[in-house]
Amino acid sequence: MSRYRGPKVRIIRRLGALPGLIRKVLRRSYRPGQHGQRSRKPSEYAIRLEEKQKLRFNYGIGEKQLLKYIQIAKKTKGSTGLVLLQLIEMRLDNILFRLGMAPTIPAARQLVNHGHICVNEKVVSISSFQCKPKDVISLKSSDKLKKLINASLSLQSKCPSHLEFDKSKYVGQVNNIINRESILLPLNELLVIEFYSKK
Repeated sequence: MSRYRGPKVRIIRRLGALPGLIRKVLRRSYRPGQHGQRSRKPSEYAIRLEEKQKLRFNYGIGEKQLLKYIQIAKKTKGSTGLVLLQLIEMRLDNILFRLGMAPTIPAARQLVNHGHICVNEKVVSISSFQCKPKDVISLKSSDKLKKLINASLSLQSKCPSHLEFDKSKYVGQVNNIINRESILLPLNELLVIEFYSKK
């Protein structure tokens, strides 16, 4: 699977705040590029494309993967946009980020890929693993790893309501599926569905 390896600050300047991508503070508030300081009225297509790109870059999802999530969300009962966000938010890498075990979603993905994370006492090395309510997420014992996690825990303000984390044992639990109010990313998910409606 391909992932974005280019300049991340440039993406944030173009799309706005993406809490899962990077923690850097911006020095320039205008868009990147030669014409970044000019005001422009975006087209309807550009507005929908930007919302889709926000979703992709924040969660580190490829185009094909996002299309699969949208197809699953369309088949599921309920609001398609909300179901899409719930599917993406319940990925293992995002759960680790929301628990505070990693400073960003790419850092959480690296923890999972290197085999440091257990779900229900079984090692999981797939970052797109779908967590379910009552899943217990734990850490394989390593002192160096615990130091890194303590550093990232100090950056996080508080754990969201659908998750629970025991800092002494480094164990997290998924209590239930996330609701719309707990999602950090400022996004209009209906525009993403509209973007893909013709595909």
